[in-house]
Amino acid sequence: MIEKKIEVPEHVDVSVEGKKVVVKGSKGSLERSFSDPRFVRTLVIEKQGREIAVRSSKDTKKHRAMVGTIEAHLKNMFLGVSSGYAYRMKIFYTHFPINITVKDGEVQIRNFLGEKGARTAKIVGKAEVKLDKDEIVINGTDKEELGQTAANIEHACKISKRDRRIFQDGVYLASRGVSE
Repeated sequence: MIEKKIEVPEHVDVSVEGKKVVVKGSKGSLERSFSDPRFVRTLVIEKQGREIAVRSSKDTKKHRAMVGTIEAHLKNMFLGVSSGYAYRMKIFYTHFPINITVKDGEVQIRNFLGEKGARTAKIVGKAEVKLDKDEIVINGTDKEELGQTAANIEHACKISKRDRRIFQDGVYLASRGVSE
């Protein structure tokens, strides 16, 4: 039997119903279901005072990995609702100035390498995208939504059929972590 206990930080409220966990804090709330058909009978998540216990009745490599994964996700949720996350992306161009706008749940990238059409990247979930001069700042509580939004923006600026050592234009992730 494997058991890991995660301490719930101050000013964070947690409710557990089966394998569904709801975490509420000063920055907002996050909800996640940890149900997986492979671990339905063996995995248990329950609240014990100011701790959350994640237990598995089997002691196999897969079950240990799943317990550790749930522990990591819960810690990320606690940090997200109490402090929040921030991703910073830098805009690089050599000749054609890239014009970026945020509109209707997507980021539009215009004049990329002199292209006439706009490239678009979807903003996932509740991620907030703000623009500075040569920087894009993505803020939010869910680490996965922010990471996917940053990946969508970076992927929209992908250059094909050109030498990447010469054509280095694009939007690249500069830093990520807990927001100040």
